[in-house]
Amino acid sequence: MTTERGEGGGKEFERVLEKLRARMADGTYALYSTLPPQRELAEEFTVSRDTVQRVLRELRNEGWIESRQGSGSRVVKSPIHSGTPQQAPRVRAALGPFIARAFAQPTVRLDVFTLTSESLDAHVRLQAERIRLGEVQPERIELRMLLPSESLELPYPRARAESAGEGAPARTGALQQKVQERLRAITQRHTISLLSALRNLRTEGLVPYADVQIRHVPLTPAFKLYLRRGAEALFGPYEVVERPILMEDATEVEALDVLGLGSTLTRHVNDEGDPDAPGSVFMESMQAWFDSCWTLLAEEA
Repeated sequence: MTTERGEGGGKEFERVLEKLRARMADGTYALYSTLPPQRELAEEFTVSRDTVQRVLRELRNEGWIESRQGSGSRVVKSPIHSGTPQQAPRVRAALGPFIARAFAQPTVRLDVFTLTSESLDAHVRLQAERIRLGEVQPERIELRMLLPSESLELPYPRARAESAGEGAPARTGALQQKVQERLRAITQRHTISLLSALRNLRTEGLVPYADVQIRHVPLTPAFKLYLRRGAEALFGPYEVVERPILMEDATEVEALDVLGLGSTLTRHVNDEGDPDAPGSVFMESMQAWFDSCWTLLAEEA
């Protein structure tokens, strides 16, 4: 363990990682652009080069960037675009504009089903800052979020046997427990952050009413779902990938995992004039599914 991580470098690592992810998500670092040099990033965030290097390694493992000796790190994936430099990238649905449209309404009504609250947290905190700046002024915020039960053993992330060495099933089991604990810690950290952001708006008198409810369901999310009740939805399947996971002690574990931040999202819009339109049918069916899970399967967090 490095001295920095032992002295709280874990939090600094997460802070820088989230900032760079957010910049790639909002287009600050556009697709195929080059990230600033490690030295500049270390100076900007007041962290060591070691922390920056570990952050870049994690982003590379997640498929966001590619790094070449002498050429720096280049963005190769974003939530909005996909493709190769030889092809015109396809414009896809993104969570940021979806959440922005929700917060532009007098009443924000969101229902969310997800593996973690990581993506939502970043965008909600961005909207909280817009409220403080007076850019948007919602009067009510109503958020319901379904997360997998904490006691549920999920099929991902799952440590691969090769991470523990040959003939070491006990070590594989221990690694599996660690990667699952890491996932739960990520979920808890971002859930608390999201709750604090919205409740602080109410405490500060910026939003008269803010109600956040979180429940757990005994289901493994195969997809993420965001619903603006009666208006629109974002739907994205989780793609299972093989990748190394960077643990708290700076070791890497080969694992099967899903990349929630890089999920391909599709947008579905309710057509109030045509209840049989594909978007209307999708909205109705997914809202009914969410409500049934919320009422009949979910338990209070």
